[in-house]
Amino acid sequence: MKADHEQIVRLLKTARGQIDGILKMVEEDRYCLDVSNQLMAAQSILKKANHAVLRAHMDCCVRQAVASGEPEAKLDELIGLLDKLSN
Repeated sequence: MKADHEQIVRLLKTARGQIDGILKMVEEDRYCLDVSNQLMAAQSILKKANHAVLRAHMDCCVRQAVASGEPEAKLDELIGLLDKLSN
């Protein structure tokens, strides 16, 4: 993985902490919208981490594949990923 490891680890640990907090909120039967807001916050952090990982992949791995004259496999991977993201 070519992404900034420290940044990704920090984001994932933050998301893990939020999820632990959400679990506690559910166990305490907290207000639904409060739980929902925290779920959206955790999703946002995970989305940010995924964006950083994918950006690094495109900046490094995809560029290398294009430069080598054999981009098809990496482009097919990206198409598959876009299909997953759109579902």
